[in-house]
Amino acid sequence: MASRTILGWPRILAMTIIALTATVAPLPDLLQVLRPDFVALTVLWLCLLSPRLTGLFHAWGAGLALDAFRGVLFGQHALAMVVIAYVASKLRLQIRAFPPLQQAAVILALLWLYEFLLFWIDGVSGHPVTDWRRWLAVPVGAACWPLITGLYARFATKR
Repeated sequence: MASRTILGWPRILAMTIIALTATVAPLPDLLQVLRPDFVALTVLWLCLLSPRLTGLFHAWGAGLALDAFRGVLFGQHALAMVVIAYVASKLRLQIRAFPPLQQAAVILALLWLYEFLLFWIDGVSGHPVTDWRRWLAVPVGAACWPLITGLYARFATKR
């Protein structure tokens, strides 16, 4: 019997809330710099799976929620999230054709773009730009991509 995706707004909202919680939950300083951006990974996964259902509107809303939780410049994460969601939506058929490890390389590039946009907005807005450790979350997020896709696939399918 084949599995079928049953992704509706209640599940999308639950996944986003869980990702927001995992992103802002307090961790020790050593682990804090290694935490991937779960919200960005969730938005990317949803854009690859179902861009018509989620897409840019969901990316914008998730980014605004992340801005509110982190207390940064309002719209900063939302803008960066919309940009990577747009690129992922445009390239989704090519990305989905890759095996998970090759997908992780594309996700690495998208997460790098996301972090670069946040870095640029911090610099333009006059906020202090942090040190090199802000970039550690990018390869960690790409390394977590195969695990996250497997986890989300179990959450979004009905057997």
